[in-house]
Amino acid sequence: MTENVPQKIRIYILDDEIVTVRRLVQALGKDGYEVEGFVSASEAMERFSEIPAEVLVTDVRLNDADGLDILQRVIALAPATKVILMTGYASVDHAVRAMKAGAYHYLAKPFRLEELRNAVRDALQDAGAGGGLEPEPGSGDRFAGIIGCSPAMQEIFKTIRQIAPLNCNVLIQGESGTGKELVARALHSASGRGRQPFIPFNCGAFSEELVANELFGHEKGAFTGAVSTKLGLLEAANGGTVFLDEVGEMPIPMQIKLLRVIQERTLLRVGGIAPVSINVRLIAATNRDIEKMIAAGEFRQDLFYRLKVVMINIPPLRKRQEDIPLLVEHFVSFIAEQFGKPVPEIGADFLGALSSYTFPGNVRELQNIVERAVALSRESVLTARDLPPDIFFAETKPSVPEKNTHHLKVLEQEHITEVYRRTGFNQTETARLLGISRTTLWRRLKALNLFSGK
Repeated sequence: MTENVPQKIRIYILDDEIVTVRRLVQALGKDGYEVEGFVSASEAMERFSEIPAEVLVTDVRLNDADGLDILQRVIALAPATKVILMTGYASVDHAVRAMKAGAYHYLAKPFRLEELRNAVRDALQDAGAGGGLEPEPGSGDRFAGIIGCSPAMQEIFKTIRQIAPLNCNVLIQGESGTGKELVARALHSASGRGRQPFIPFNCGAFSEELVANELFGHEKGAFTGAVSTKLGLLEAANGGTVFLDEVGEMPIPMQIKLLRVIQERTLLRVGGIAPVSINVRLIAATNRDIEKMIAAGEFRQDLFYRLKVVMINIPPLRKRQEDIPLLVEHFVSFIAEQFGKPVPEIGADFLGALSSYTFPGNVRELQNIVERAVALSRESVLTARDLPPDIFFAETKPSVPEKNTHHLKVLEQEHITEVYRRTGFNQTETARLLGISRTTLWRRLKALNLFSGK
């Protein structure tokens, strides 16, 4: 009987520069996708008309075509395809207009490969969620791409439903990796602005001058190199939502300008004198304690109150352990499909070790751990041996029951023993394979009674 291997996800890359195409094809190909690259828009569209892709990554400005034309043709041929745009700094406003026409996301060049990987992953997960906000049939633990059965997550789902239709600002607070942008996207999708642009902006990634230029735009001649008027994100997102990520990193002078925009619903482009009316919803997010920042004079209290009409606190993964099995099951299935591998079973020791881990990187770290395990495992069942060594050496949570702590110690002992024997009881090599120092290994061996201690 032939095993049913999931079909690989198809991605097309389109850019004028062959070096860029080769780099992105190679990077995404290593992630398990079936990737094809093109430097000609006509060749790319000919191929797309034969076999559509799940994701198209294309530059906005091409030698033989316009990115907007490509976008419209792709949507006409395959509405389910997610289009990710790449753009130079000077053409961000062009990319935003394309997003209004139906593009999923844009990346400003130069960008890190991890940014592209995250955009592709989000696009595929969004497509898998069907773009709607109703829970999946028969399941109340999945909501607009967010997964959680814990009381805390169920309360967040309820809050999203209540406030999404309201035209109020929202502040989302939570540690890095908890899914703040997913919550922001859910709020946008469920609102009356759902068909208009959702534009994320990282407030900590730019200097004060660049933040102003990106958010407010500039007039022609505002500074050297400003050869034309450029729309800012707040203006280009008119009718939609702007997501201000890491808002706690925004410089104080920019906080004052943003406060005025919120109060007056108008903005001044850099170098401009005529106010421009805007109609956007602001959703902000931070992983910092804003009230402590206010006390330290690092954040304006009046802006804080303007942004947090409603506040959503996302708990860290360590405080909602009951969500871990659901998340693991989802990631294993999704990642195996990405890699074109059969979906493995999840062993009890694999799940037990993860349930006893503190996850300083939260859901994002869990996803990376599962991705590594699925990529490297050659068996049909994931076991504790497929987990990275630091899982076993991390500090355990105080709340872990004694029975689970004992189980974790047994797993740790088995793992160390196996590696120690495999290296012929060579402590230097064992420490290297486990990713720890020889001193730490010596202490572990002694604590676990694996050698005499001489």
